Amino acid sequence: MNKVILFGNLTRDPELKQLPNGGQVATFGVATNRRVKKDEQWVDIPEFHNVVVFGRQAETSAQYLKKGSSALIEGRLQTRSWDSPEKGKQYRTEVVAERVQFGSRATGSGAPSSGGSSRQMDEQSQSSPKDDAIDYPAEDINPDDIPF
Repeated sequence: MNKVILFGNLTRDPELKQLPNGGQVATFGVATNRRVKKDEQWVDIPEFHNVVVFGRQAETSAQYLKKGSSALIEGRLQTRSWDSPEKGKQYRTEVVAERVQFGSRATGSGAPSSGGSSRQMDEQSQSSPKDDAIDYPAEDINPDDIPF
């Protein structure tokens, strides 16, 4: 099984290109963090991923995502290779996105929305409050209490 799910922030603006067959492709980078405990301190170790998106999602990703925006990416890993005259055989592993969900645009963080920009989602929620919405209590979770 080849399945990848990432949630992180874009490290650069998406670059949209036209394919010879007329389709669209967007490429961008995403940074994720892994929390590890070193000497009784929790530290974030960043990991950087290259993402490729095709078709209509490539267009909307290029339109709504910017450097610093958060995004949830679902897809698969793919490694491609080519011959470089200067460096010989080159390899690049990328996440080929099958689904991209956009997070908050204002702060570059937050939970992903179910498509479209979160600004549109915020405007909809302010203009039509839900009467049947569940009011969940706030939880204080200490990361030191998590066993992993």
